[in-house]
Amino acid sequence: MIPAAFEYHRPTKMDDVIALLTEHGDDARVMAGGHSLIPMMKLRMADVPHLIDLQDIGGLQNISIEGQRVTLGAMVTQHELINHTALAEVAPILRETALQIADPQVRYMGTVGGNVANGDPGNDMPGLMQCLDAQINLTGPSGSRSVAARDYYEAAYMTAREDDEVLVSVSFDAPKSGYAYEKQKRKIGDYATAAAAVTITKDGGKVASASVAMTNLSDVPVWSEAACDALVGTDCNVDALAAAVAAMLGDIDPTEDNRGPVAFKRHVAGVILKRAIARAWDRA
Repeated sequence: MIPAAFEYHRPTKMDDVIALLTEHGDDARVMAGGHSLIPMMKLRMADVPHLIDLQDIGGLQNISIEGQRVTLGAMVTQHELINHTALAEVAPILRETALQIADPQVRYMGTVGGNVANGDPGNDMPGLMQCLDAQINLTGPSGSRSVAARDYYEAAYMTAREDDEVLVSVSFDAPKSGYAYEKQKRKIGDYATAAAAVTITKDGGKVASASVAMTNLSDVPVWSEAACDALVGTDCNVDALAAAVAAMLGDIDPTEDNRGPVAFKRHVAGVILKRAIARAWDRA
């Protein structure tokens, strides 16, 4: 449980972070809260000769709300998501999700950027960001660019972010809708066996629009467009719920592990999605 030797860097400017990444290439990694990277280093599953801490980079801790547009700096913690009053008013699904991540000790240090950036299929924020159709904002030697969360994840721990780029923030339009984040896990602090993020808008007693994303049921988070389509135009009756679940099950690809066999995970995914849709519909 002791990591290999590494050189620790704590720059104060993003330009210096990029310079270190450019200089050291694959030997360098940036660290936000450290709850994903440090355990991997301790287990010798990640060899990081140069560790770059982002704690002192200005601006990465900001939460910006301009009308319905929300931007979260990469170093915003889960604890701050839970306790930010204005954010809870415009996008309460963030608070609901953050409260289900790990435990209070982890949430005090765990960051939005760290949860989103590394492509861990068990993390909660990636699926939520897909549900919200968020933009992931990156900066690197060639400048800044944005990638849609629905395009960002390519495989487990593989993303559209280049090795010399840093995730600096995520941005999205706060949903004017019902919402829910449902998660089933074995115990407090564990990754989800299955989780679902759902938003629904209602018009005339019917679903006008919907967004559905699932967590830890494939090697990437899954935004299920087919499940969304199954709900639109319905009043979320039993048949609509069954159609949405069937559509979602066609999009996921779980594997057997210590959280259960494939059949169990698919069953749990269906139960969780029905609960999330029902709560989002009630809140819409």
